[in-house]
Amino acid sequence: MLRARLSHDGTPGGATSEQPIYPFDHAHPVPPRDLTDLLGGKGAGLAEMTATLGLPVPPGFTITVPVSRRFRAAGWPGSLDDALREAVARLGATMGRSFGDAADPLLLAVRSGAPRSMPGMLDTVLNLGLNDDAVAALAEQSGDAVFAWDSYRRFLHMFATTVMGVPADRLPDEAPPSLAAVQSHVSRLRAAVEAAAGRPVPADPHVQLRQAVEAVFRSWDSPRARAYRATEGIDDGLGTAVNVQAMVFGNRGPDSGTGVVFTRDPATGRDTLYGDYLPRAQGEDVVGGTARTWPIARMAEHLPDAHHALRSALRRLETHYRDICDVEFTVEQGRLWLLQTRVARRGAVAAVRAAVQMTRDPEIALTPAEALDRVPAATRDRARHEVLDQAGSTVDATMPSLGTGLGVSPGRACGRVVLTSEDAVDARDDVVLVRSQTSPEDVAGMAAATGILTTTGGLVSHAAVVARGWGIPTVVGAGHLTVGADGIHDADRRVVARAGDVITIDGTTGEIWLGAADHAGSVDPDRILATHLPELGILERWAASHPGKEGTR
Repeated sequence: MLRARLSHDGTPGGATSEQPIYPFDHAHPVPPRDLTDLLGGKGAGLAEMTATLGLPVPPGFTITVPVSRRFRAAGWPGSLDDALREAVARLGATMGRSFGDAADPLLLAVRSGAPRSMPGMLDTVLNLGLNDDAVAALAEQSGDAVFAWDSYRRFLHMFATTVMGVPADRLPDEAPPSLAAVQSHVSRLRAAVEAAAGRPVPADPHVQLRQAVEAVFRSWDSPRARAYRATEGIDDGLGTAVNVQAMVFGNRGPDSGTGVVFTRDPATGRDTLYGDYLPRAQGEDVVGGTARTWPIARMAEHLPDAHHALRSALRRLETHYRDICDVEFTVEQGRLWLLQTRVARRGAVAAVRAAVQMTRDPEIALTPAEALDRVPAATRDRARHEVLDQAGSTVDATMPSLGTGLGVSPGRACGRVVLTSEDAVDARDDVVLVRSQTSPEDVAGMAAATGILTTTGGLVSHAAVVARGWGIPTVVGAGHLTVGADGIHDADRRVVARAGDVITIDGTTGEIWLGAADHAGSVDPDRILATHLPELGILERWAASHPGKEGTR
């Protein structure tokens, strides 16, 4: 594979190190997918889908990773204002509308994109460019004033919490879905923002954009991002790109929606689509863990044509990358748009199974050596332990069941219930972190926990994605339970497990019990592995015959 020649600041050979911005369709001298040090992971994926594959991606551009390093060292680069205005003007010409135009405004999404994936750790601002004039224009153009004002509400809330640092609990709750209610909510929201921050959300779209880009740069050094990098071993000096993209609206009417999908199950590796979809929503609704999402298969009933287009795009991406892909998408009025792709994080069992299956797929055709590169001995060991631990623990029939949620990261975990990330970090024994949902601020506690249980969230919620990448058994979406100050409550508000009680969770089946599972005693590991993960034996035989690929343990 051709690799980019990069200068010390991440610039590809043949390009000027002073170029701070690249449109997604820029003709790079090497495949964009190889330019993560310059464009970040998200920017490289967007450019690859646009320039190489011709997939439906909303137009946009990437502010490069080296710019963020210059920002960290010396503040906002003086040349970036003009470059940003020029890039936005070019984007407006492509879209046939102008940023800041009161009659026909271009609206933007501003997202991070580090060279190494950091799911949910860095900042995002959607619906940028809205103000009192623009929301009226959007209402007139769309013929749907509720949609326009709902988008304005979303923008004000996200800008206030992300860019201005206003705590979410200082802002009013979500408004009912009627025009009068949303407009009233927006008025209360603006007043609350000004009271909390001492200033309003800026009305000038260009000021909004600069402040949003600065917020993304600053989020690289947030405590949550630092904690995540410490766990992942990511260099603090890398920095992040910023992707600025024409906004597409998953909340625009009944034939719109948004979702996140994996080309294969990232927990098991099985060749089936895995993800969540939510009609009349925007991306943060899906990954935030608070909405009740649909399984991706149900999208076929809601929007069959868009679902068919999505399946086709996912197959192209998987065969192009020759790996499991993680894809964010939006459908606006029946039309599919792809907003992100990256090689997916997966559990150890999934890594083993998918690698072997991909050697048998004629359109992917991994070699045994490539499969071993993807699944080194340490990953094979983790997969072995996950399967044997699952088979080797038993739940006593007398252990009270606390019901079932969604198993999103395989394995069983037993531990003492803790209700805060701080308590998980302070614990010196095995603990299960129990939350209504996790947020990026919980990463230190998640890393310290033996298992994670949330009462909301779906297959691609924050808790699911992070825990799966770290191999922490996790159950999400246990909606029959709630979390209170004193412990876990059932539907009748009775406490069924207090802080300090021991519970067991099964991240494969989603089951939850009060008490600790016992070890089953002697088991036949070869029989269990041959039954539940035969691909592991295949990889071990390949390792034995490839001396340069680590061999067997």
